[in-house]
Amino acid sequence: MNDLATLGVFRDFVRRLRANVGWAVAQIWALGLILLAGLAWTRLPDKYAWQVLLSLLIPVLLIAALLVLEAGFLRRLLGTQEGRARFVTGALMLLAWALVVWLAWAILDWCNDQIPTWAGYLNSRAPAHARAKLFTYEHIQTWLTLLVWIWRWIVLPAKVIPHALALAEWGWRLPWRRLIRLMFNWRWWPAVIVSALLGVALPEYLFTGLPHGTVHHQVWAVIFKSGATYLLAIISWVLLLAWGAVLLARQTPLPEGDAITGLFKRLHLCRQWVGAQFGWVLAWIWAACVI
Repeated sequence: MNDLATLGVFRDFVRRLRANVGWAVAQIWALGLILLAGLAWTRLPDKYAWQVLLSLLIPVLLIAALLVLEAGFLRRLLGTQEGRARFVTGALMLLAWALVVWLAWAILDWCNDQIPTWAGYLNSRAPAHARAKLFTYEHIQTWLTLLVWIWRWIVLPAKVIPHALALAEWGWRLPWRRLIRLMFNWRWWPAVIVSALLGVALPEYLFTGLPHGTVHHQVWAVIFKSGATYLLAIISWVLLLAWGAVLLARQTPLPEGDAITGLFKRLHLCRQWVGAQFGWVLAWIWAACVI
């Protein structure tokens, strides 16, 4: 029975990709154009007033184009769902969610900068024999670097993508029970891991190292590596979005008496305190970065 359910999920996955192949291809070329436009924006002069105004206007246009592209693709993947929000509402909610992701990314960057300090402290606290053999400074630094990588490329996308799909489709009226069930779906996390390995780890492994040979060869090597890295990342992104849309659309709400539902209700009733806890932690991290 479980094999039949998995086969049905894969059929739905292929069907949604085939129905939205135009949007999927647009993800490849349109995102590339947006990235190139962003790079060109950094080269704009600011000698005259119109150049300054253009420098301020272009980022707004690029963000708007990115929101339209992503919100449209996410909504197309999910199809028409009950309680669907307006397109503008879904796009604006994606912008708010992008700010949350940016904040989480900044925290991970801070953690990455603190790895040498943490590795040295943990190494100094280990027993003498373990400090020389197992808990060496290099080992601890490698483990912490891997931990931050897992949080950045596996845990964060696994949490962000389902919420982004739901925000684009339903706006602020999120189907929390569907999202909770998706988080506990065994088909979701392996897909995120495979996507991270193909889209991030594989390019880092294949395309590291300095190019060698003639200048012409080095230029083509850089172009090939950049293009292959971009294609691997975008294709992994598109496939993961489609897989997440399939799983989210097939989820049924948790029953009212479920323990997880009860936990969420309690958290919802105490949302002010939960928000205060997050605010305190963020303030502590900000103070640590500044001081």
